[in-house]
Amino acid sequence: MSSTDFSSQNGAGGPPYANGPSQNPVELQPPGPGYMAHQTPYNPMQAKGPMPPGPGLYNSGPYQPIPPVSSNQALPGQPMLKRPPMGPQHSMTPPQSASPGPGSRMPPAHATPPPVSANNYQHPPAPAWQYGGTPPMGAPPSMGAPPPMAMPPLRPVGNHMTFSPSLATPQASSGEYSAAPPVFHNASQPLGPPTSLQGYTQQGSAPLPMNPMAAPHSYQPPYGRPPPTTGPPMGNATPPLGPKTDGHMPTPGNGAQVPNSFDHLEMGPKMAGPLPPQQPGPPTRHMGLSYPSLPPGYQNTSAPPNAATMHHPMQPSTQPYTHPQPYQQPSAGPAQLSPSLSGLSLQSQTPEALRVVNLLQERNLLPPGPVTPPTPCLPQDLQKINCHPEVFRSTLTSIPQTQSLLNKAKLPLGLLLHPFKDLSQLPVVTSSTIVRCRSCRTYINPFVTFLDQRRWKCNLCYRVNDVPEEFMYNPVNRSYGEPHKRPEVQNATLEFIAPSEYMLRPPQPAVYLIVLDVSHNAVETGYLDVVCQSLLENINALPGDSRTKIGFITFDSTIHFYNLQEGLSQPQMLIVSDIEDIFLPTPDSLLVNLNECKELVQDLLKSLPQMFGKTMETQCALGPALQAAFKLLSATGGRVSVFQTQLPSLGVGALKSREDPNQRASAKDIQHLSPATDFYKKLALDCSGQQVAVDLFLLSSQYCDLASLGCISRYSAGSVYYYPSYHQQHNPAGVECFQKDLRRYLTRKIGFEAVMRIRCSKGLSIHTFHGNFFVRSTDLLSLPNVNPDAGFAVQMSIEENLVDMQSVSFQAALLYTSSKGERRIRVHTMCLPVVNSLSDIFAGADVQAITCLLASMAVDRSVTASLSDARDAMTNASIDSLTSFRTSVLTIQQPGLLAPACLRLFPLYILALLKQKAFRMGTSTRLDDRVFAMCQLKYQPLVYVMLMIHPALYRVDDLTDEGALNISERTIPQPRVQQLSVEKLSRDGAFLMDAGSVIYLWIGRNCNPNFLTQVLGLPNYAAVPLNMNMLPELDTAESQRTRAFVGWLREQRPFFPILHVIRDESPLKASFLQNMIEDRTESALSYYEFLLHVQQQISK
Repeated sequence: MSSTDFSSQNGAGGPPYANGPSQNPVELQPPGPGYMAHQTPYNPMQAKGPMPPGPGLYNSGPYQPIPPVSSNQALPGQPMLKRPPMGPQHSMTPPQSASPGPGSRMPPAHATPPPVSANNYQHPPAPAWQYGGTPPMGAPPSMGAPPPMAMPPLRPVGNHMTFSPSLATPQASSGEYSAAPPVFHNASQPLGPPTSLQGYTQQGSAPLPMNPMAAPHSYQPPYGRPPPTTGPPMGNATPPLGPKTDGHMPTPGNGAQVPNSFDHLEMGPKMAGPLPPQQPGPPTRHMGLSYPSLPPGYQNTSAPPNAATMHHPMQPSTQPYTHPQPYQQPSAGPAQLSPSLSGLSLQSQTPEALRVVNLLQERNLLPPGPVTPPTPCLPQDLQKINCHPEVFRSTLTSIPQTQSLLNKAKLPLGLLLHPFKDLSQLPVVTSSTIVRCRSCRTYINPFVTFLDQRRWKCNLCYRVNDVPEEFMYNPVNRSYGEPHKRPEVQNATLEFIAPSEYMLRPPQPAVYLIVLDVSHNAVETGYLDVVCQSLLENINALPGDSRTKIGFITFDSTIHFYNLQEGLSQPQMLIVSDIEDIFLPTPDSLLVNLNECKELVQDLLKSLPQMFGKTMETQCALGPALQAAFKLLSATGGRVSVFQTQLPSLGVGALKSREDPNQRASAKDIQHLSPATDFYKKLALDCSGQQVAVDLFLLSSQYCDLASLGCISRYSAGSVYYYPSYHQQHNPAGVECFQKDLRRYLTRKIGFEAVMRIRCSKGLSIHTFHGNFFVRSTDLLSLPNVNPDAGFAVQMSIEENLVDMQSVSFQAALLYTSSKGERRIRVHTMCLPVVNSLSDIFAGADVQAITCLLASMAVDRSVTASLSDARDAMTNASIDSLTSFRTSVLTIQQPGLLAPACLRLFPLYILALLKQKAFRMGTSTRLDDRVFAMCQLKYQPLVYVMLMIHPALYRVDDLTDEGALNISERTIPQPRVQQLSVEKLSRDGAFLMDAGSVIYLWIGRNCNPNFLTQVLGLPNYAAVPLNMNMLPELDTAESQRTRAFVGWLREQRPFFPILHVIRDESPLKASFLQNMIEDRTESALSYYEFLLHVQQQISK
């Protein structure tokens, strides 16, 4: 599809849409002095010989470099903070990969087939998979990109916009502030020399990049200091982002145009007057004695005498505090180093994360419980205040100083976010002034530095800003002159109630449109009864206020609208049979106020299942129904919930079956992982422009082409729910799962007309996003709806050397409208140390975050190239990282497959990915099942993705209260996690496998009769039914423990996993055994064989 198909602007006067990295409208300038060429990123899939010329890598058109856009830009007339070059300019010659041997390193049986021809607007297969770097225009962003080319620096844009006039006043908060006990930490303490945070130095290893000014025992510039303000300008740039680089530009629909210049909006209002003068402290200033910082959150209103305390989940403990000291300029010298550095001193012993493990000898590597993420090596006071890893985490908790050092480590650098996660305690701030950096627009946070009471220094761009007068007052203790005690500087996660400057229009109401397939196939499944009954039960729990609107559309071969206008005695059906030119019969009465018309809505829900009970209409016009939904919601925005049971067969968007069951096990059908038509993507882009998100519920036993239909949700920031073989009589477990999921879906929190931007410190750049969204204007994610169950991932690269930085920070800001009509901003900030040794990089590796990011990258690679390419790339990722550890970190070479303790599970997780439904070969995997697994890997948060990749196995026939958790007066047993191998199964036991969306309870043939009677209520093994999906509620200790454990597992996720009780004769036994990752199958290696293969490749 040509990018010229769409040319209209994004709403009224907004920037044009850009689906992924697009040519940024910034004038190019010739390279200036001091411009540093971009470091070529590590590429595990790179050919082992010299690379061909750039244009030859891609046949999708001439290569066109993208002007990067910096996330740290100055205002008009103001100079940027400049830094001198960090070293000699790097050669742009693509490096030779360190990996031995050309081509794929999989066994011959897994050799990569020739690339499959692209279909539709799919890009040709990428020849390489890059962890970092700048994706070119028109190239797939997933894992391949041409060699980086020198790019000229740009004039700053985008951060000095003027704003649309406010259309509404801010919603005042009726709540009162809550104050927690004062907590203080010194955010300004230095982190010390960046020589080795872990103190683990390897003798004989290659010299690493060092700051030439830093001797091992000399005083280092303190944490958070700015770069020098002299020297030529640097090419600090952030390349455009995007899920795909198709370059499509959408056409807004026929509805009312809504101003959507959210790029301007998220930047927030600029304060009047000139910027404060730049007065960074001298390089030797000791930050440990600078202005103190800060305690937890409150609402910025008058304080009641007995204000209740509010705690963030990661609330630091209370510490004594003395009166703020006046700002001083102490002399430099080793004597001025902060005591907090004592935890960072050189250690004589190897840290646990770098303990060498021989994977071929140590088989029991799984921890007894959940794998915990590594803790960044920061001073303890900063560790306590840092963002919780369930919300924001990095693949590397120690950031390399240079891209070349990152390339040498052969580990991907990226972030994983769960930005709208349900939090039990969330500080909320109501203030007329939201304090942000004047230059890069970063929100003030715990990692800024207060130079004195009136000035603070940004931790992302190092600009010095004035403290606004309103920020000087602290309502917690009703004191003046203590801005360091504000919650904005005490909480890494908090939420602002935004003033009117953050609104382009009055906040939209909650609007829900239900679109139902009522063809014969749909009615046969019985899903209509469940949907209508669930809506009736939860209609009062839908998020919203007095303005909430609701509407209904049903469809088969025609489109049916429902007039629910107040005053009618019963709902009125309006049928539109002209599906080629869809129109709204009565536009004003199809979406109605829920509170005013609730009785009519309830009457409709009660009558719908019977209304179509005897239909014989088999055709399905999904495309026209979606067009009608878009027209109906385009004026307001809102959420469309589509329930579909078969392949669309009529009108626009009609599809034909592309699945051949006989070819499921081969790679020939790999092109069917991409959409068959661009209709659903185009419509999704239109929806995104009008703040409409589409959620798809697919309930079918037949092929429905989820690869095509899923685009309607992917690009509109919706969700996909998939229930294969759904039937009310034949699959009661699936019905229960659908009911529970639907209840959660209807009642969970929701944010409307949202945008999200991620900022990072100077020198870092974000180049690829993963998740469900649409990229508006290079780096702004458009999220018409945001829900608490959605996750995102980003890939990053190091654009400039970070040698003068002790730490870097990342900040995600989510601007949304709540269901109550409040404009809110949720901000997450994370701080990580910068290191210059490979040992420190490996010590801070987060193996689960790395695995999840690689999974998202592999999904993109499967679609743009082939499944075999993606599998090879994942295998090479484990080989390359362990090769780098062996050659660059280890000083004494030993036999065996050696890994640091922090990466001991990496090969196991990679093998698990190769056997996961999304990537496995040689088994009969339905195409829709495979595509849905890929969707889940892309948009689910890390904790749920890891259960899909590597399920947890427990023995449950001997549960005890030893080590149990006590939650809400319940005792939750905590059995030990077992290896995923049939060797661990015992015929005299019972084993529970938690695979995320499904839970298996396997009963051994000789299982203890006491377990059968006390837990299952069955006399013997033969009495276990073949289809058992629930545990009976028995008044026995064993039953209570088992049900408490299963219930606890289910409570930890937003979806409802089905429980299958199985025995040897059960039809689901094969599915259970497929999750035994460590065992060999017909088409995949066992874990030990895979380790031998990895060792063989490393030894070449």
